[in-house]
Amino acid sequence: MAMPRKGSRHISVDGTAFRWRIRHKPTYCQGNGWSPLTVTVERTEEPGRVLVVSLPCARPDNWLGERTIAVRPVLVAGCIRRAVEQGWNPGRPGSAFTLTVTEDELAVLLGEPPQYLIPFLWGMIPEGGGIKDLPRCTEIWSRHKQDPDQAPSDP
Repeated sequence: MAMPRKGSRHISVDGTAFRWRIRHKPTYCQGNGWSPLTVTVERTEEPGRVLVVSLPCARPDNWLGERTIAVRPVLVAGCIRRAVEQGWNPGRPGSAFTLTVTEDELAVLLGEPPQYLIPFLWGMIPEGGGIKDLPRCTEIWSRHKQDPDQAPSDP
């Protein structure tokens, strides 16, 4: 089964062109943090067996504020190489090949310790960080702006 082209990104690993993708919206289980962040990969030319990479963290848009990471091309390339070492043949047809990455393997694949992020109402906070680490945000509405249908009140 081929993965959708829309939303996929291209990457070349050891001379072979691949496409990788993260699902646009979380499944119910991913939103609740019950299922991990997954990345799917397939060969660009003559796609065959799809690779499904399961990472040891939640999606960035999970509903409970579970920690997450930014999926970068260096991680995807490392996962592709690891899957090939474990027997994934991207040119042969067949059911999806699953690669489950542990926290210890994540640092090896990234080439550095992972930088986890904690989703917050207005952005992401680095794990162990505080409110001072929030990015600048835009105010959605003002508490001081009065609703035209509401009677004026004394401050």
